[in-house]
Amino acid sequence: MIAKDLYSLIVIGGGPAGLFCALRAAGNGQKILLLEKNTSVGRKLLLTGSGQCNITHDGDIRSFLSHYGDNGRFIKPSLLNFQNRDLVSFFSERELPVVTESGKVFPVSRKAINILDILVKECSAGKVEIRCGDPVLDVSTREGGFLIRTGRETFRVDHVVIATGGITYPVTGSTGDGLSFAKSLGHRVTEVGPALTAVAIQDYPFSTLSGISFTDVIISLIQAGRKVRQHTGDLLFTHSGLSGPGILDFSRYIRPGDTLRISFLPGVDHPQAKEILIARINAAGNRQVKKILAAFDLPDRFVRKLLDLAGIKQDQTGAQLSREARSALLDLLTGCPFIVSRLGGIHEAMVTRGGVSLDEINPKTMESRLVPGLFFVGEVLDIDGDTGGYNLQAAFSTGALAAKRIAEPLC
Repeated sequence: MIAKDLYSLIVIGGGPAGLFCALRAAGNGQKILLLEKNTSVGRKLLLTGSGQCNITHDGDIRSFLSHYGDNGRFIKPSLLNFQNRDLVSFFSERELPVVTESGKVFPVSRKAINILDILVKECSAGKVEIRCGDPVLDVSTREGGFLIRTGRETFRVDHVVIATGGITYPVTGSTGDGLSFAKSLGHRVTEVGPALTAVAIQDYPFSTLSGISFTDVIISLIQAGRKVRQHTGDLLFTHSGLSGPGILDFSRYIRPGDTLRISFLPGVDHPQAKEILIARINAAGNRQVKKILAAFDLPDRFVRKLLDLAGIKQDQTGAQLSREARSALLDLLTGCPFIVSRLGGIHEAMVTRGGVSLDEINPKTMESRLVPGLFFVGEVLDIDGDTGGYNLQAAFSTGALAAKRIAEPLC
């Protein structure tokens, strides 16, 4: 059965991007249908921030542009059109106050369900029909519009928004359906994989130091023997490898087999570190090496492990250090190598890297450059943000921009 022209817009996917796009496009008597394959909307949203829902980040919206890897330029129009301040106002005006902690913005209630309830309520107020438990099986073009086939029926519409998310946390319904739809409609999809995830390390030497953290370490990415990127951030030792914001944010670029070199001396490059360490050793005389290293504000258990790895006795003094031992210690301090065995999988990673190619999307409207009337918003796109609310802001902002474009011809 084909239900022709019952709806002017169909949104596929009931996450934050899809819900927000639908409610922003609603009004003026237009009929909008949101299709969600799960039995309820917003499943992944409810897991955000361990259920506390870090909706965005504080500060000037232009500072966000450096938090989306290489794709800040693409998302700029979306962010400027609907900013973090706009998002905070949206929820505050609906009697959901927010609180900022270390730059991260949360609902005061710290409950993601409160965010979801408002999105669903606003969809209802705009007469958006939400239909759950009926997966979309196929999206195709037909007579200047689209045919959307579900398990129950087929719809014909003029505008389609694909907001199905990525491939991570598949238990929430993020299984890459939108990527398949995009391909079938002629779009290119870049390689997808886990992002915002920890990394496991081959022959990891620090498993007994799990829980120890470092601030503002320098992380260098080595691929095929060549340094290709560098990042600065906080680091956490786990039982099997490395985590913490610095690793999570950098993980979009990391692949199994890569080498990470970590400098544990914040803000100090290798030549500076060598100069400082040599000067302190020469000045220390008969002081133990571990006490010399204590001046770098490094955890004691970590220092002891470094000495073991460098072949230096725990009671050895600076004056007793050989040139080789000093060199080994310096290398461990300023470029400790970690070979990546694997990244956290799709069941662990917070977001997906890769997705619908941005070259084929108009960043000023979120509309396909290949298929008029087709829009992509949220995580289905080849864009992922750092930790701290940047991904949810991208979901809301891309959804709002698409809705703005869709509403123009509908008004």
